Amino acid sequence: MIRRTLQDTVARSLKAYPVVGILGSRQVGKTTLAKMIKDKARPDAVYLDLELPSDWNKLQDPELYLEQFEKQLVIIDEIQRMPALFPLLRALVDKNRVPGRFLILGSASPALIRHSSESLAGRFIYHELSPFGLFEIGPGRFQKLFLRGGYPGSFLADTDEAGFAWLQSFIRTYLETDIPQLGIHIPAAQLRRFWTMLAHSHGQLWNASRIAGSLGVSAPTVRRYLDILEDTFIVRQLQPFHANLNKRLIKSPKVYLRDSGILHALLGTGSMDLLQGHPVLGSSWEGFVIEQLISLLPEHRGSYFYRTGAGAEIDFLFFDQKNTPVAVEVKYSLSPSPERGFWNAYEDLSCKRGFVVYPGKERYPIGKNVFALPVTDLRRIIEE
Repeated sequence: MIRRTLQDTVARSLKAYPVVGILGSRQVGKTTLAKMIKDKARPDAVYLDLELPSDWNKLQDPELYLEQFEKQLVIIDEIQRMPALFPLLRALVDKNRVPGRFLILGSASPALIRHSSESLAGRFIYHELSPFGLFEIGPGRFQKLFLRGGYPGSFLADTDEAGFAWLQSFIRTYLETDIPQLGIHIPAAQLRRFWTMLAHSHGQLWNASRIAGSLGVSAPTVRRYLDILEDTFIVRQLQPFHANLNKRLIKSPKVYLRDSGILHALLGTGSMDLLQGHPVLGSSWEGFVIEQLISLLPEHRGSYFYRTGAGAEIDFLFFDQKNTPVAVEVKYSLSPSPERGFWNAYEDLSCKRGFVVYPGKERYPIGKNVFALPVTDLRRIIEE
């Protein structure tokens, strides 16, 4: 079993907050993580899965049922299926406000966060669980992680073929079952077309009018589709950094599919041979590296890209503990070389450090305190 980085963070939060949440997409490993925490630290915890009719029935009188576990941790899985529980959790916590009362797991962020913030202010902290990360599975297996993505069902499959069969099933189930269960009524075929169009424009600036025209719907409609995929942890919008500069800055976000395996499944690139011959290779590698970096950053740390109308551009930008911008360029090449736009952006923002992340093995200087950095050493960007 692969140990998740988030495990210690959640365990610490259970010692400080009455209610702790783990959010993430379906099949990402939330239940497995909760059971690992239970087995290690809270073996007497009570586990409820609201997708099981038997556990659902236990909560038909939730106050009566939950009150009997006042001194035990109660784990509630798929809590977005019963949002009416939130006011009750607040009342139960206020009667006995001690850490580690409830651990709640959810697969859809907007309603969950809204209900929790309204009902559990000051009593609740949540953490997001992403698919497997580079330093959970071991940096030496980065090519496999890049190709298959980090969902356990895909990454742990015996073969690439089996992994991609799992991903196709995941996509179908998400469209035909998971989305309708959230009360969202969009034809599965329409949403899949949109999802596939995003895959083909992975890493590009969001252009609602172009996509809406291709789908034959309005721009607000495709905006709604994008919000659905983002709120269910499928898509990430990387926002542009707006510095106080006398520059014409790009204001649209860049859109990435968060899991490289799902991206490759949608595009039919289920082997390294197929992927390396596909135009998406460079942008897929960029999105993969960006997701790994975001997972390594502290949760409160912002992340951006930078682009001007004149062509200055940085793939990924964050600010270190001294509030100094750190520039990251991503290249799928064994001889990575930043283009002129990177150096112009580096000067625009007065960056003191920069990195070009590539799939090679050596770290070496490129210039102006900018280093070529193997993806296996990605942690050094944060630690330095």
